Amino acid sequence: MPRKRIYELARELGMSTRDLILALEKLGMPGMSAFHMVSEEEAEVIRGLIAEQKAAEAKAAPEAEKPKPKGQPRPPVVAVLGHIDHGKTTLLDRIRRTHVATEEAGGITQSIGAYQAEVDGKLITFIDTPGHRAFTAMRARGAKATDIAILVVAADDGVMAQTLEALDHIKAAGVPMIVAINKIDKPEARPDVVMQQLANLGYVPEDWGGNTIMIPISALTGQGVQDLLEMILLVAEMEGIYGDPEGELEAIIIESHLDPAKGPVATAIVKNGTLRERDVVVAGTAWGRIRALLDHQGKRIPSAGPGTPVQILGLSDVPPPGEKLERVQSPKEAEELVEKRLEEERARKLAPRPRPSLAELLATAQKKSLVLIIKAQTMGALEAVKLELGTIQAEGVELEVLHAGVGQISESDVLLAATETQGQPLILGFGVKVDPKAQALADQKGIPIRTYDIIYDLALDVERALKRLLGPEIREVKVGEAEVLKTFNISGVGRVAGCLVRSGKVVRGGKVRVLRNGQEVFSGEIASLKRFAEDVREVPQGYECGLRIRDFDDVREGDVIEVYVLEEVPV
Repeated sequence: MPRKRIYELARELGMSTRDLILALEKLGMPGMSAFHMVSEEEAEVIRGLIAEQKAAEAKAAPEAEKPKPKGQPRPPVVAVLGHIDHGKTTLLDRIRRTHVATEEAGGITQSIGAYQAEVDGKLITFIDTPGHRAFTAMRARGAKATDIAILVVAADDGVMAQTLEALDHIKAAGVPMIVAINKIDKPEARPDVVMQQLANLGYVPEDWGGNTIMIPISALTGQGVQDLLEMILLVAEMEGIYGDPEGELEAIIIESHLDPAKGPVATAIVKNGTLRERDVVVAGTAWGRIRALLDHQGKRIPSAGPGTPVQILGLSDVPPPGEKLERVQSPKEAEELVEKRLEEERARKLAPRPRPSLAELLATAQKKSLVLIIKAQTMGALEAVKLELGTIQAEGVELEVLHAGVGQISESDVLLAATETQGQPLILGFGVKVDPKAQALADQKGIPIRTYDIIYDLALDVERALKRLLGPEIREVKVGEAEVLKTFNISGVGRVAGCLVRSGKVVRGGKVRVLRNGQEVFSGEIASLKRFAEDVREVPQGYECGLRIRDFDDVREGDVIEVYVLEEVPV
């Protein structure tokens, strides 16, 4: 006998899933969920009960109007998270190609870090968050700015390190989650294994009686993607996501950068209220009267309502991602608010600190430091670089960020680095170019500049630079062993050991340990090495030689001489 889910029955009855669940609760059927399965007999009973309830309500209060929720349903804001290479970008590209309407030839003209897709006449706003491990902070910020999170897990790889990381961020943000089990088109796909892995972590699939929605998809072929989008709309309906266009403005900066032509540019998601051109806004310590608003297709729009991603032009500075966008009445009020925040920031920096002890001062004086100036393409990328560098640890050396900003590496960055006297300066660029004048000045002043497109390479080079400040790491490499057969006292020279090389080789200038009855009695180096009367550089295994150990005349017959060299460990 066919069975139905509650949300399917709600559509049949022409009511929202949320309203049906609430109605069933009143009728003495609590504990229902959108995915609860009912038989056709149970469905028929529910149809009858709902019909009776509607009739009773109409008879009891025919003129009464249902209480309306504050505002109106708005597009849900969705972030896509997951492990690197599990298909987040492919999924977003698939949705962008198939569900984003564009009036311009060639598709979307620019990326603003977010876009809207249309599904069954309804809009969904996607935040295009990077999937790179180093962009943890951006993913966390995306989850906080969103209503729903999509966790992408590859059906062939299963749960990985960044999957767990993403789960933590979704849990911390307190937003509902839908799991997209991707790459089901691959022969090695094992979606059931993925479901079991997640169930072991406490995320039981709703098909197994749990409450975690899991949708098998192939972002590459498009299989299941429509089901995923419909599920997003269902979850949005269940969550009761509303926004009031006339209400108080609630908006969050999700990305920002400095454009050579447009100046500071910020992308915001409007959650409530309406943002309009000419509004005076403040984001952190940046403020301005909005000069222009651009939608996700780069088209100028007069206003942006709830659930809309929008690019803002006209701010005084590049605001940090994650800042709330506030509307104020006038430029004067904005300036006063920003000045107050700057004053509070200055006060924190100037606040007296506890006087360090003598031991702390001595420890500080002995420490070496690598002083960085970091430039990145966007504030989000800059935040990612800082996060990645924060994971680097090297005992005895400090990492200090002298300046961090967005835009290309300029002459002023080099001049700032040149003033550094307490540590070794290094200028890093992530996704940016170097101004030719800045490069010439850096060459003149001996300031190293390094640019990167891959954040792992940047972090690895910084770690190597820190280790170089500590000096090279030296390791011992044993090269040979010799046994003393006889000793000779030579006037004016000292005691010489006649040896047989038992293994490896003996090398002139090599380091030695003298072992007697298995115990070390001296450690030093070879002063001279001969075969017969001739000086030689080395003597291989099986040959005899005469050697003198510097500053040691107590070598005896039967002693064993271990020979080793010191090598620098490459960084």
